Amino acid sequence: MQDRPPSVDRLARSLAGSGLPHPLLVDIARTAIAEGTPELAADLVTALRRSMLQPVVNATGVLLHTNLGRAPFAPALPESYTNLELDLGTGRRGSRHAHAGALLARACGAESAIIVNNGAAAVLLTLAALAAPRGVIVSRGELVEIGGGFRVPEVMAQSGARLVEVGTTNRTRTADYRAALDNAANDIALVMQVHQSNYRIVGFTEAPDVRDLAMLGVPLVCDIGSGLLDSACPWLPGGPPTWLRDEPAARQSLDAGAGLVTFSGDKLLGGPQAGIIAGRADLVERCARHPLARALRPGSLVLGALHELALRYLARDAEAIPFWRMATAPIDELRARAVGYHVGGTADVVDSVAVPGGGTLPGVQIPSVAIALPGDHTAALRAASPPIIARVHEQTTFADLRTIAPHDDAHVAAALRSLASAR
Repeated sequence: MQDRPPSVDRLARSLAGSGLPHPLLVDIARTAIAEGTPELAADLVTALRRSMLQPVVNATGVLLHTNLGRAPFAPALPESYTNLELDLGTGRRGSRHAHAGALLARACGAESAIIVNNGAAAVLLTLAALAAPRGVIVSRGELVEIGGGFRVPEVMAQSGARLVEVGTTNRTRTADYRAALDNAANDIALVMQVHQSNYRIVGFTEAPDVRDLAMLGVPLVCDIGSGLLDSACPWLPGGPPTWLRDEPAARQSLDAGAGLVTFSGDKLLGGPQAGIIAGRADLVERCARHPLARALRPGSLVLGALHELALRYLARDAEAIPFWRMATAPIDELRARAVGYHVGGTADVVDSVAVPGGGTLPGVQIPSVAIALPGDHTAALRAASPPIIARVHEQTTFADLRTIAPHDDAHVAAALRSLASAR
């Protein structure tokens, strides 16, 4: 006589030591029993845990890894109510933009700033509030596509504004913008300059600078994309690194005459996913009053994180901003940490190159140091707790020290030693 399967409740209760909530264990028990493999229920628990959102160690050498959440910024926020929309001075309703927005504006030399939920939203709201249904001039060389197939012309269409293309893919002159403005049929509301964040055109190229475009007589919006606040990097004791050369920055764009700048929060700014609109107070206010602003606004957690991040910038404390701490760590420091792993076996400490990632600074390489281990060990490293995400090149696994936080060194070293000793 065939054994009866266990009851769902009994099997679920036997898995209680996993720490998962009982309703999830019931689902797992039902699945295992339905498949006739109740003895494998524990494996389903493990698989479910691995599918959940969790911390990982980034050993890829990609500083802003989109698949890993980009900038690793997560300040400890109190479990408390906040004065998100309360003016403590008057006791009346305030603005959620009066806190983090004001600090970010101060950090980049803007009159005002507001925050939305990502960089594309910042562009969408700006166009909808300041241009729709009129024309916006954009160079053909700046009609970029960002991750996920989201294209500037599509953002423009969704905003209700009308795209007016000028110039060619590789060469656009100030005269091209003037010609479009002189054509009354275009009815131009804005000129928009879009940073080519994730690619570059080299060779026979030409493009006007911000100062020239700002003198055309209509507001200029610069989508600088990556979110560098100030090209002088006053938060870095040694000033800007060479790999930041020619990267557009918010402060310098505004100083050159841009009415607004838009940029992401989770790229070179080093914070959570967000979009920032900063610049002239009247233009920012028009964006804030548009109906889309409510649909695109972030919640208190994002605003609280950006508030803390802005304070760190204003304090010029690069060590307190993980992206900048990792990106500018001295190569000798990385090498000393790598040697201290004592992996042994077939592993070697090798020179490496890290990249900014996240659709920023294409072609830029930052010197780094890695542990190299022959073979593809990425699956085994992902099975660690917490998972370690490394990279493979020519059947060699590399764990890059530039993107590994020092507090994870012992964990990564132990995992690599285990793999090296097993060969």
